[in-house]
Amino acid sequence: MEAPAFQVALPASTRHLSITLPDKPSASLSATLVPNSESKYLVVFINGLGLPQSCWWPVITLSLKHKQSPPPSFLTYDRFGQGTTIDTDPSDVGKEVGHGHDIADVVYDLHSLLEEVALKELSKNTKDLTIIFVANSIGVSVARYYAQVYSGSISAFLLLDSTLANSDFVSIFPDPDAPDFDEKSLLGNLTREDIVAARKSTAAIFHPSVPNKEGFSRRNLGEYLPLSGGPRLAGPNGQAPYITVVGHDFEQFADETLRMPGMKREVTILYTNPFWQKYNEDMLDITEKDRGKGPIRPERSGHFIQKDRPDFVAQELLELLENLSKN
Repeated sequence: MEAPAFQVALPASTRHLSITLPDKPSASLSATLVPNSESKYLVVFINGLGLPQSCWWPVITLSLKHKQSPPPSFLTYDRFGQGTTIDTDPSDVGKEVGHGHDIADVVYDLHSLLEEVALKELSKNTKDLTIIFVANSIGVSVARYYAQVYSGSISAFLLLDSTLANSDFVSIFPDPDAPDFDEKSLLGNLTREDIVAARKSTAAIFHPSVPNKEGFSRRNLGEYLPLSGGPRLAGPNGQAPYITVVGHDFEQFADETLRMPGMKREVTILYTNPFWQKYNEDMLDITEKDRGKGPIRPERSGHFIQKDRPDFVAQELLELLENLSKN
C-alpha cells in the first residue's frame, strides 16, 4: 500500500522541484523547498522507508506559526523510488531487485542534492549555510552517516525513533533454538511459542535482508554504523552539534506492533521497547553531553513521530534553532 500524502497549505513561496544530480543525468529527484533568502539556516528533512516527504509538511507549517525571525529555509525530498520521485536509482540497473544501493550511495546523493539546491535555488554555497537535519527511522542512520562522511557540515540534529542500525531486529528476542534456551527465563508470562512467533514476524518485516521498493539495501547498514553511540560527530568550526534524540511512546508502539502476525503486546513491552530505549540512550554519546537532549518519548507517538505529533517535532526543532542562534 502506498504511504499517504499529507495535504497541508504550504507557503506561497514554496517551490516544488525536480532535481537532476550531476552524476545521474537520466533520473531526477522530487524535492520541495520553502526558501528564505534572508536566513542562513536550512532545515533538511530525511525520510524513513515508510513515509514520503509530504509527511514533513505539517511540521513545516507549524514551525512557521512560531514566527521565528527570520524563519529558516526548509527542504524535503523523496529518494529514488520513493513518494513522488518516480525514477528509480540509475545505479540499480542490473543489480538484485530491492538491494541495488546502500547508505553510502544515499548519503552521496543527498550531498549532491544539497549542493544543487544551495547553489541554484538559494544562491549560496552549502558551507555558507547552517544545516539542521530532522530525520526519522532509517533517515536517522542517513543523517548520522552523512555527518561522518562530510564531517563538520551539520550543526544540529533532531533524530526521531532511529532504526536499530546495528541489529538484525530478530536478536532482540531470545533464540528458542539455542542449546541453552530455558523457557522459564522468559519475561512475564510469555511462552516459547510467543517468542517463535515474534521472531518470525519481525524477520519478515524488519530483518536487513528484506528488500524494499526503493532498492535501499540494509544488509550492510551495521557495517557503516556498528555502534549506537559512536563515533562522536563534529559540527562546524570544531564545535559539537546539538542533538535531540526522540523515541516512540512505549504504549502506542506496542499497539502498533499488534498489526504484525502473531505478535503479542507483551513481547513489545518487555523486549522490544527496552532494547530500543537503550539504543536511543547510547546515541546521545555521538555529541558532547551539554549539547545532547533526550531520549524524549512524546505521548501518543508511534514510530512515525512526525505523523503522530507534528506539533512536538516543530517545538523541538524551534528549540534547536534557538540554541544555534545563541552561538
